[in-house]
Amino acid sequence: MQLWLVAAFASALFAGIVSILAKCGIRTIDSDVATALRTCVVALFTWIMAAIVGSAGTIADISPRSWLFLALSGLATGGSWICYFKALSIGDVNKVVPIDKSSTLMAVILSIVLFSETNDLALRLAGTAIATIGTFLMIERKLGTDSASPSNRDYRASIAYALAAAVFAALTSVLAKVGIEGVESNLATAIRTMFVLAMAWAIVVGKGKFKLVRGANHRELGFLAASGVATGASWLCYHYAIQTGQVSVVVQVDKLSLLVSIAFAALVFGERLSRRSGAGLALIVVGTAIVAACG
Repeated sequence: MQLWLVAAFASALFAGIVSILAKCGIRTIDSDVATALRTCVVALFTWIMAAIVGSAGTIADISPRSWLFLALSGLATGGSWICYFKALSIGDVNKVVPIDKSSTLMAVILSIVLFSETNDLALRLAGTAIATIGTFLMIERKLGTDSASPSNRDYRASIAYALAAAVFAALTSVLAKVGIEGVESNLATAIRTMFVLAMAWAIVVGKGKFKLVRGANHRELGFLAASGVATGASWLCYHYAIQTGQVSVVVQVDKLSLLVSIAFAALVFGERLSRRSGAGLALIVVGTAIVAACG
């Protein structure tokens, strides 16, 4: 197995852990504040890694084009995070994560068009289609008779935020692929994180939520810090994978983070899959295996 594909699987593993740690960290902490706080941890982690590999000193050599696309990718990531953690704060992990992963379809299509990733095209598209069908099978909820009830409003809001997160996530992958060309992957990750950090804190300040930072629950802060480290590890693996491999394969493999998230959701939160959701998860695994074989 090629190294970039190994990195893609490692990214999926860490990403799956992120969802659960983040869910534990936003039980009482405002989702915007939580995003900003954990991004601080991600930024510190990624710059330490850039310093360790010795690429931090090459920042002056980065071209204006790479700076532009890294900035756009970082802002798209910030938008995705804001929406994603808002969705997690009001919805179930088992519903929010699959919707977020529906970004894969858009990312695969864009990578085929923009980067000419057309080898085994029919097989690649078939695997993506199977995984996408599986994703939508997992999006279910038995609504009550009162469509205006708080639980139903929360459900619809979580779906809307998760869909917005998916759109931003798809853009992130493509923009990062362009921005990371000629830039060491650890340094590129660290630079992108700074744009995410600036956006996250701008939102906190703009919404007048800075005062909420002081009253944050210490136990939840610990989970947010852990999720930040896991996010940093996932990003480092992910950006190495898209820099040296094929975006359409990497984004599909990343979907396997669902397995980790759902397993932990069952153990930690007691969230159980229905037969329909289980069938959807099985299709995602099959579709991912088909696309990974194209790499």
